[in-house]
Amino acid sequence: MYLSIIKSLTTAVLVTLLFGNTLGQGCSDAGFCTIESFQPHEDNDESKEYKNHIKLGVSYGDADHSIYIIGNYLEFGRQTGEKLGIDFKLTSISQNGNGISTLGLSDLYLNANYAVTNTLTLTLGSKVPVSKSNAVKDNLPLPMDYQSTLGTLDLIVGIGYTINKLQLVLALQQPLTQNKNEFISDDYPANSELSNFQSTNKFKRNGDVLLRISHPVTIAKMLTITPSILPVYHLGVDKYTDASGTEQEIKGSDGLTLNGNAYFDFALNDKNSIQLNFGLPFIVRDVRPDGLTRSFIATLEYRYSF
Repeated sequence: MYLSIIKSLTTAVLVTLLFGNTLGQGCSDAGFCTIESFQPHEDNDESKEYKNHIKLGVSYGDADHSIYIIGNYLEFGRQTGEKLGIDFKLTSISQNGNGISTLGLSDLYLNANYAVTNTLTLTLGSKVPVSKSNAVKDNLPLPMDYQSTLGTLDLIVGIGYTINKLQLVLALQQPLTQNKNEFISDDYPANSELSNFQSTNKFKRNGDVLLRISHPVTIAKMLTITPSILPVYHLGVDKYTDASGTEQEIKGSDGLTLNGNAYFDFALNDKNSIQLNFGLPFIVRDVRPDGLTRSFIATLEYRYSF
């Protein structure tokens, strides 16, 4: 029965990705939906032969306020034994729009994965900022939409379960610290586009929970297509401090974002592969002060196993 449901989801995801035009937050971009153990995967004998991998990726996304982003990442992963694996990922991002261009390193992800059984995996990790979220222009703080990182140290925990190729992931990303952003929209003149951005001075961001449901479909020996549904729930209302020093709630910043993803994996040989994936949201939060909004995002990734 679930196979018919998956086929329906596959059709819905692919059709919407090809023809949809919604606006909202793709993935979470707080980071955990792109972690290796939380991504859809196709287990095979060839992939288990190699204990190490290196991944290089570049992504393009359309954001709010006529901003577009280009992201990059470098990842190294190692299977240290039959059950334990570790991976490290360094990210960077460029934001461009409204006459402003920014570029900077973002975060370092450190994760450990433990295979309890062949079908059950636990993940424990962290997101460590390698930049500060206090970029300025003309001596004025920029909004989060132009920052290369959320600037928070985050705890990441998750569990993955596979049943008959149906892959389920449940994960939490919780900030342990907050950032040093000082953007207040009233500091900008009324004719400035930045006066329309959400103030994030002394920004306090809540955590996120995600559930990923995916099912790889082997089309040919070299090609696997994986549709994925990804709800992300923001656990609380975010806050900022206004110009008078009063802490304010950002109403509408909590709640659900529902994303669709489609992954196209091309196996060049047993060591080299290329992945192209697309994502966009179907349901969005009313307000997204963290600057993570994406109406569409596409990523191209190269993987080398050894």
